[in-house]
Amino acid sequence: MLKRESRAFYGEKSPVRAAAASAGKEDKNMAKGKTTVYFCQECGYESAKWMGQCPACHEWNTFVEETVEKKTARGNRSTDGSREAKAVPLSQIEMTQEQRVSTGMKELDRVLGGGIVQGSLVLVGGDPGIGKSTLLLQVCRNLAEHEVKVLYISGEESLQQIKIRAERIGTFGDSLSLLCETNLDTIRRVIDREKPEIVVIDSIQTMYNEDVSSAPGSVSQVRESTGTLMQIAKGLGISIFIVGHVTKEGVVAGPRVLEHMVDTVLYFEGDRHAAYRILRGVKNRFGSTNEIGVFEMRGDGLTEVENPSEFMLSGKPEGASGSVVACSMEGTRPILLEIQALVCHSNFGMPRRTAAGTDFNRVNLLMAVLEKRLGLSLGNCDAYINIAGGIRMNEPAIDLGLVLAIVSSYKDRPIDEKTICFGEVGLSGEVRAVSMAEQRVLEAKKLGFKTCILPEVCRESLKEIKGIGLVGVRTVKDAMDYVMR
Repeated sequence: MLKRESRAFYGEKSPVRAAAASAGKEDKNMAKGKTTVYFCQECGYESAKWMGQCPACHEWNTFVEETVEKKTARGNRSTDGSREAKAVPLSQIEMTQEQRVSTGMKELDRVLGGGIVQGSLVLVGGDPGIGKSTLLLQVCRNLAEHEVKVLYISGEESLQQIKIRAERIGTFGDSLSLLCETNLDTIRRVIDREKPEIVVIDSIQTMYNEDVSSAPGSVSQVRESTGTLMQIAKGLGISIFIVGHVTKEGVVAGPRVLEHMVDTVLYFEGDRHAAYRILRGVKNRFGSTNEIGVFEMRGDGLTEVENPSEFMLSGKPEGASGSVVACSMEGTRPILLEIQALVCHSNFGMPRRTAAGTDFNRVNLLMAVLEKRLGLSLGNCDAYINIAGGIRMNEPAIDLGLVLAIVSSYKDRPIDEKTICFGEVGLSGEVRAVSMAEQRVLEAKKLGFKTCILPEVCRESLKEIKGIGLVGVRTVKDAMDYVMR
């Protein structure tokens, strides 16, 4: 009797089975319109399944899971039958004079290639707290003083918080307008209504597009938001600055996903606890790349450092071993920097090697060259290399400076303070030529240096420069013999 009742209760037409079937049907319907895809955080590559290595950028463990709507890109876009694509011959394209707007900061104009290009999309990336928002707010102030209509859109701070930071920087004109919004549809309507000349988006990780179901800050959301802003910039001729954050955990898409979409990519470098900041241009469709701008963080904002070589060499010790001045090129600008080395015998079985401001593996390679070609027993020595000023340099031209600093510290013999050097060092111990040797020598002469050690090939190609002596070397042994004589 009990079995019959249970069968009747749990049978085909029972309320329990009916409820379970309806719930399952609802779950299927809810999941029907969505699908799971995987995005690479480094390059934005999309895949239907998780992969350990990205096939596009070959990075490992960069795929993240996201839930998106099952919509085709064609279905999301509005079609206009009256608009027809037409190819135009190259000879019929009319050229207009390139209009650039000065930011009021010479260092930033240098990195941008001479100023802001109309209709450009600029990405400013860097670690949190490095000074990206402060820099762009100062640019807005300078532009507002020249009656340029600027719209500052923030998705992270309230209007009162921006006001507090603005009062610390200085006085602002009425040409600057503020907006706190994260919805891109609303932002597009405000831009169409206000028609500003410059727009600042702070930051791209907070913006979202309602057509994309993923959360703000995800790879797909950041990519779609940047695409929308690019259409606004190119369609209306508005210059847009985008702030891109890089979190310590790396859980959100970094600015590298956007590098192929924007016109210019600028990166803020440096320790946020230190005073100096380096603004480096890694991509620029309207100017040269690898240009740098040097700024100093103060209480009233960022201040330009027009002569970085002078502050890099400030506080250089006199008569100390292991210190030498080298010259590196950043874009079209020569920068003189002090390379410091400390070499001492290790008290442990495994020597310790550290490098601050340059490539650690490059330092180990150069020490191996010194041990093999010059017979210096560096295998049982600790070595500490530092580039003063907090700047990071990886140009091969500083190899000769690294070598001479290590030799000077190892032999405990100081190098003349008025001596500067540059040159690439090969595995055979040869000193190879570098580019733009004349500009490097002239910069050293301007700062009062009397002797320049450079590759022999570069010295033969240079004319005699009055006021500074040129010493050409072919090998690291020639350079060591000259400074240790």
